[in-house]
Amino acid sequence: MSNSWAIDGLNCAGFNREQMEKTLKGGVHAINYTTTRPYATLTDSLLQIEHVRDTVAEMSDVALIATSTDDIRKAAETNRVAIIIGTQDSTMIEADVKLLATLKQLGVRILQPNYNKPNRFGCGAPQEGPEDTGMTEAGREWLEEMHRLKLVIDLSHCGHRTTSEFIAASKGRPLVISHANSYVVCPSLRNKTDEHIRGVAETGGLTGAVMWSPAVRHDERPTMDDYLNHLDHLINVGGIDHAAFASDVVESPRPSPEKWDKSYGPNGMDQKITGVLGDWYVYETRLNADFQSMTDTPAIWDAMRKRGYSEDQVEKVMRGNWLRVLKDIWGS
Repeated sequence: MSNSWAIDGLNCAGFNREQMEKTLKGGVHAINYTTTRPYATLTDSLLQIEHVRDTVAEMSDVALIATSTDDIRKAAETNRVAIIIGTQDSTMIEADVKLLATLKQLGVRILQPNYNKPNRFGCGAPQEGPEDTGMTEAGREWLEEMHRLKLVIDLSHCGHRTTSEFIAASKGRPLVISHANSYVVCPSLRNKTDEHIRGVAETGGLTGAVMWSPAVRHDERPTMDDYLNHLDHLINVGGIDHAAFASDVVESPRPSPEKWDKSYGPNGMDQKITGVLGDWYVYETRLNADFQSMTDTPAIWDAMRKRGYSEDQVEKVMRGNWLRVLKDIWGS
């Protein structure tokens, strides 16, 4: 097992052997994989989870389902990718939060209360000001059930007020923001304020700096330096023990230009998030200039070293912080 391996806090790339091989080539041995589509029904979500489980079984030489940190270490030791089954939305269990226990039985270990649209639990990132009405009473029930089941609570796509209220209601119990950057460095509604970053750090959790371009820079195509500016800020505000990495890059296969434009491009679903970028944000230059694929992951650690980070600090961001937080929440 190489000492230089990493955990990806949010992965939504294709789920197939080709992608697992790219992930391994990039030195990544665990991913929080978005298994269910946002806003999916319970039936569709269950079918999507089963598809991932079946696919892992078919390529068990390169992947395994992880429900503990021991599973993650086992994946690294055997040159496989640990698949942490996650979802960026909880709309599928709005009818009753007790269904979270069913999802846990199927291997789900990380959930967000909501994606970008408001649901019974709270509001999403595109809602701001009076539109962000915050965490609901159902959201409070969701939070308590998540803690009871020892599932990872991820606030990445919550609106700013909703994020603050979930942090306050958690009362110091661990939370994560798996993939968001600094609102101070780039004022995207998908990014988090210093109050959020510090608040999650104080729970013992972490914030994962994300490579997704609309969360990195708006006026021109982002580079590795732009990404590291966010990572620097997360560390300065929350501490080196509370920052991590997230890719959020789609590949194997890549989306078509038409599909991309209507989903996450300039004419996409959430205009307040992707419609505010400069003219540079087109299909051909949508990705970070220095990060086109999971195979490019080692470039992040090399860039950190060039900025003066020690090997111990790089290791914490690569995987150490995730391993600690997951063990604290899961208990193993």
